[in-house]
Amino acid sequence: MSSSLEIPDDEKGYDLDLFCIPKHYENDLERVFIPHGLIMDRTERLARDIMRDLGEHHIVALCVLKGGYKFFADLLDYIKTLNRNSDKSVPLTVDFIRLKSYSNDECTNSVKVIGGDELSALSGKNVLIVEDIVETGKTMQTLLSILNGYNPKMVKVVSLLVKRTPRSSGYRPDYIGFEIPDKFVVGYALDYNEYFRDLSHICVMSEQGKQKYKV
Repeated sequence: MSSSLEIPDDEKGYDLDLFCIPKHYENDLERVFIPHGLIMDRTERLARDIMRDLGEHHIVALCVLKGGYKFFADLLDYIKTLNRNSDKSVPLTVDFIRLKSYSNDECTNSVKVIGGDELSALSGKNVLIVEDIVETGKTMQTLLSILNGYNPKMVKVVSLLVKRTPRSSGYRPDYIGFEIPDKFVVGYALDYNEYFRDLSHICVMSEQGKQKYKV
């Protein structure tokens, strides 16, 4: 299991004025928590770790939509770069699934799986699940349980974020970008009721933002 970049509980982040923030979100955010450049550097290292461990195998990269699409695209770009510039390369194919477990800023008990009928094609394959954030871990454990029913050869999980929370089931992915405090974060395709996916940095929402976009 790879190490993670641990962000302490007392981390305050950075002033919004130091970064380019879309004007329509300026009053909806408290701080920039993880700048885009740091996300990209960490993603590049994760790609190297994955290639080190899985570089002998054909990989089916399974993107968990919607929040994982940006991390998925950037991670695969780095893996493709390593494929082009290394003596060791690996065939890479992609597939997609969507899991729904959030309503507003609370994680619900139910997990809705969309696209599960297509997972039969993963039988006998080496699967890399690419997720944006693991909070309680229950959503990922549900997906892993479903996948195991299709008898893949191997399953590894990479998550950009893992949240430290008392609600955690104890599950931890094989590869972790950042371990973060129990804050509700948005940006870099992580959303709040579909908003903030167009934000480059990972940021902490303000209470005003939560009320503004609450459904």
